[in-house]
Amino acid sequence: MTKSLWVRGLTAALLVSVAVSLALAKGSKANPIPAPSADAALAAKPGEESVVFSGGCFWGVQAVFQHVKGVKSAVSGYSGGEEKTAHYEIVSTGETGHAESVKVIYDPSQVTYGQLLHVFFSVAHDPTELNRQGPDDGTQYRSVVFYTTPDQLRLTKAYIEQLDAAHAFKHAIVTQVVPLKAFYAAEAYHQNYATEHPDSMYIWANDAPKVENLKKEFPQLYRGSPQLVAVK
Repeated sequence: MTKSLWVRGLTAALLVSVAVSLALAKGSKANPIPAPSADAALAAKPGEESVVFSGGCFWGVQAVFQHVKGVKSAVSGYSGGEEKTAHYEIVSTGETGHAESVKVIYDPSQVTYGQLLHVFFSVAHDPTELNRQGPDDGTQYRSVVFYTTPDQLRLTKAYIEQLDAAHAFKHAIVTQVVPLKAFYAAEAYHQNYATEHPDSMYIWANDAPKVENLKKEFPQLYRGSPQLVAVK
């Protein structure tokens, strides 16, 4: 299904329906999502590491991680395809190989990779939906962890196995785990979108609840003021 910005300007009635369905989607969780049993310890010194998460529309995923303590930046963009097709209207065809993605740069002395995974699988998206999230469908909305280190690969695979074994969700996790080849930042108007458009019906119905769930489920990680991207 080809997606463009106008599609996200759905009628209020439809979005209310979507909001209700997303609230009911809590039922996709068979039990509270456990933290990873395998994780790296907090680093002894400040530093920077990065990972790219894809889980539906990048507006909501970016908003969630901008509110996580220890995240230095969360940038919306595209991963999985070629540079020449890393443009919103082309990616929206679903034929580029790209997924709407968010590059998360974090300080491993403040937040662990396992904690980021816990947030990603718990509140940022539904990892059991194949090529869709909420009202959006297409391969560009698939669930992916684009890892950047061998430890990230090991910990991500171990966590998915842990969640499936625990039947944390009513359905199997479909998240892809692949090495990051490239990340291309999205257009400026996509950056900080949820923060800058809080009255958008799409944001109200789909993305604001994710940030509220982060605040509720991860109070120790929640940061009230989002770490916004500097847009030139």
